[in-house]
Amino acid sequence: MKTPGKLKFILWLGGAVLLLMIVMLIYQLMQSPSSGAIMTLVMLMVGLLLGGVIAFLASGKFSAQPPIIREDSHTIAESMRKVFKVVTAEGHFNEIYNYEETSRIFNFIPSKKRALVIVQAKILIGYDFEKFRWQFDAETRKLRLLEFPPPEILSTETDYKYYNIEEQFFNLFSKDDLAKIQQNGKKQVIEAAKKSHLPEVAAEQMRTLLSELLETKNITLENPSVIAESQHRVEYHPEN
Repeated sequence: MKTPGKLKFILWLGGAVLLLMIVMLIYQLMQSPSSGAIMTLVMLMVGLLLGGVIAFLASGKFSAQPPIIREDSHTIAESMRKVFKVVTAEGHFNEIYNYEETSRIFNFIPSKKRALVIVQAKILIGYDFEKFRWQFDAETRKLRLLEFPPPEILSTETDYKYYNIEEQFFNLFSKDDLAKIQQNGKKQVIEAAKKSHLPEVAAEQMRTLLSELLETKNITLENPSVIAESQHRVEYHPEN
């Protein structure tokens, strides 16, 4: 099978031979006394043939090479540690975030840029068992919670869709602007999750899970109400 480079060479060679033959034909016709009409026809044919050959070769259809893609990846593990965190509730949120910024060019001409962003987020809420403090009475087989942590936002997965982006020539969106929009939109979703029923669902699931776990060991949870009281103060650590 011929390669694209060889095929292009053959096409160029064929075009050169065809051009040479046409030149020789024109020279012979010019020697004829009645060559006016024939010359016009021949020149038209030559123009069409040369135009077709040049357009075909210039298109690069057979000379185009596939792009060379190189990818490098280096993963560095910063730290690892054992944790005992349990997800007890999952929530999906859609937040409409409207951003508008007004500035003045030369301290005189007002210029605005605005963007409407829909933030779609999946939020996981649960508990860190390392923060539990309890007291166990072996005689009565009862467990009393001394310290029970509030539910935590353990994970956030966000996606951003931009709508109605308006900007002017002297007031364009920069990378820092888009990063700030996404950060503020995420904060709005976090606050909405804290005020929703998601912490309540997480606390109820934690109470059920802990009670059933203790029952398998024939242990009674003495003060399960502490779990419900913790749902009103949700924690969120961005490093999670």
